[in-house]
Amino acid sequence: MVRSFNFSRLPLIYFGAGKIGLLPGFVKKYGDSVLIVSGKSSFLKSEKAERLFDELKKSGISFQITTVEGEPSPDIVDSVVRRYSTERIDAVISIGGGSAIDAGKAVSAMIYKKESVQDYLEGVGSKDHPGSKLPFIVIPTTSGTGSEATKNAVISKVGPDGFKKSLRHDNLVPDIAIVDPEMTLTCPSDVTAASGMDCFTQLTEAFLSDKSCEYTDAFALEGLKAIGNSLLKAVHDGRDIAARSGMSFAALTSGICLANAGLGAVHGFASSIGGLYNIPHGVVCGTLMSATNRITVQRLRTSGESDIALGKYAQLGRIFLVKENKDDNYFIDGFLDFLDQLTDEFAFPGLRKAGVPEEDLPRIARLTENKNNPVKLSPDDLLEILKIRYV
Repeated sequence: MVRSFNFSRLPLIYFGAGKIGLLPGFVKKYGDSVLIVSGKSSFLKSEKAERLFDELKKSGISFQITTVEGEPSPDIVDSVVRRYSTERIDAVISIGGGSAIDAGKAVSAMIYKKESVQDYLEGVGSKDHPGSKLPFIVIPTTSGTGSEATKNAVISKVGPDGFKKSLRHDNLVPDIAIVDPEMTLTCPSDVTAASGMDCFTQLTEAFLSDKSCEYTDAFALEGLKAIGNSLLKAVHDGRDIAARSGMSFAALTSGICLANAGLGAVHGFASSIGGLYNIPHGVVCGTLMSATNRITVQRLRTSGESDIALGKYAQLGRIFLVKENKDDNYFIDGFLDFLDQLTDEFAFPGLRKAGVPEEDLPRIARLTENKNNPVKLSPDDLLEILKIRYV
């Protein structure tokens, strides 16, 4: 019997090499004056950006560009909103990684509001966002967060009283997502690895989630197959368009999956750690994915609570290990070993090297949620994971 499920709305998705050429036509549907939100990356200096901006000008579209460095904070979003709130803007376009997309998503939702975005953040503010926004178009230049397909913008304030929380409403899903793998060809290898592990983590956690269903499982499995075929190739040869296409597909799919099945303990850590320290989100995922899944499997095996989840771990092993005629335990352990290998190959720093003080580990464990993990991890379990990666 098929489990009952709800499924979130999606943007209009245009996927494929060269799809960036559709942008001027889409913009004209909304008007002729747009705000472009981009990361401080090589894209703005690239020939591709020059060609894109020339096409916008030829189409009679005026545009202003604002850049966002790092993960967006309330101050960054509020500053952009103040700067452009008195100008006529027909649409907001985000071109960049997850941070640029989240920043643009928040700006499109806050541009005509007087309050700070912090007032509308889950678990921080006291207001519910009404869902009103400017038309919003996204063009990812990395393959990681899947924010091009989600209804939330992640906003961070880093420090002792910091947080990493979402501005969320069903209407904040982008209107149009142009997922063009050619836009990721110049993404550096370290960013490709970190964002790729974020994407890999999201697909894995959504697949294992206690909120998953047949629909999300089908999406997740296809995304995970793309990870298996493309992640290492994209990191080692960024000009491999087939690998870049696979990772673009995986990232988009991970956003669809997380929006409907939720995430697990690795992203719980990413939230608590990301609010306290200035460590890139993908790096936290990359350094903790292996240890978190290993402890999760240990608890599943000792609790006897979920043969379904262990069966899914075996499915994961069958995707990433080229073996036949082996039992489930072989593939479960093989998948965990594969995650260890990726952690080493991509040289993700341990928490000590990343700048986390050892005395803060218990606090991080207390702050970390794992509500959709396939087995509930205790604070002691979470602390054990952190200690494993305190290198």
